[in-house]
Order: sequence, then C-alpha cells, then structure tokens
Amino acid sequence: MNAPREPRASGDGDTTRRLPVLEKERRPAPGTGGADPAAPVASTEALPARAHRFWSARRVPAGIVAVVLFVVAGAFLYDIAAVRAHRGALAWRRTLARQLAERPLDDTWVRVGAGVAAALGLWLLLLALTPGLRSLLPMRPVHPDLRAGLDRDAAAQVLRDRAMEVAGVQSARVRVHRRRADVRALAHFRELDDVHEDLDTVLTEAVAGLGLSRPPSLSVRVRRPGKKG
Repeated sequence: MNAPREPRASGDGDTTRRLPVLEKERRPAPGTGGADPAAPVASTEALPARAHRFWSARRVPAGIVAVVLFVVAGAFLYDIAAVRAHRGALAWRRTLARQLAERPLDDTWVRVGAGVAAALGLWLLLLALTPGLRSLLPMRPVHPDLRAGLDRDAAAQVLRDRAMEVAGVQSARVRVHRRRADVRALAHFRELDDVHEDLDTVLTEAVAGLGLSRPPSLSVRVRRPGKKG
C-alpha cells in the first residue's frame, strides 16, 4: 500500500517541505478535575444500612371513610340549612337528639355504640400507623434512588425448589414470614439427621442469595412420610 504523498510548497525547485499541522489540544471539561469525562463517576451518596418496609396506599379504607364522612356531613349540612330556612328539622335528627338526651350512659345500646365507635377508631389508627404490604419483603439497597421488594410467595417457591434438590427429600412445604421461614420436608430415604444438615446448608445459602434486607431465620423440620392406609 502506497504511503500518502506529502504536500509540496509552492516556489522554485523541487524541495519538499512539510506544512505545519495545527492540532487542537484536548482539555478536560470544567469541573472534572482533569479526569477522563468518559470514565464512570462513582456515586458519593451512602447507601442506607437497611431498607424500610413498603407503605400501602390504603385506598379501600380511605375510600370507605371518605364516602361515610361525605354522606353524614352532607345530611347534617342539609338539615341545618333547612332549619335556617325556617323549615322543620328532619325526623331522624329530632329522634337522635331525643335519644341522646333521654338515654342514660349505662344503657346497653349506648355502650354498644361506644364500643363500635372505639373499635372503628382503633382500626383506623392501626391502618394509619402501620405500613402494610406484609407480603412484600424489602431487599438490600443497591442504589440510593432504587428500592426493590420480593414477594413472600416467590421467596417460598425459591426455597422450596432448592430444598427439593437435596438428596432424600420427597416433598417440601415452605412458608416465609417477615422474620422466619418455616420448612417442612418429608424424607423417604437417608438418615433424617443427614437430610436435615444438608437442608440447613442449602437453604442458608439460598436465603442469603435472595438479597433481602433482613433475611429470615430458618426453621427446618424433617420427618418420614406417614404410612398409607
């Protein structure tokens, strides 16, 4: 392959001269401190030590409370407006006022109504103060702006599949809770202690591989299948 010919300067003679070449100097972008702009920049934000639980939107309880308050408030406002317009109060409000004025506090229906109202208030407070979504287990954070969760049924299915890989296990039933994973296995051959030890080893690795923020503790039980008939 022939090399490119160098340009010749104009003038007399056959003297070959190299023309000057201006090269633009590559300078780092401002604020990069001289680093290569194409190089990945490490995140300086610290990851949280433990992920918190996911909060439920509570749409159904909030919708029920909103509808009940709307109906009750609308009925009272309509009745008050009717009285202000020199009309008679509605029959239900006169009956309610008379019952509240005449019934003693130790009446059975008063106690029942107070108990129902107190239970309903405690239920609403419990819904407001607890996160909910108990079936979703938070996973370890890998980025400050990213949160991930694993469904408990999916985690139980993974542990069950790993348990069925252990030699001697005929069947396995796994239930994953927030703090504990219950494993019940049937072994149709091998010693129960050997199967139990292998299950502990395999399932401990499987729980660590789920990537949960708070790995559940294992509770493994192994027994022989019952006799048929």
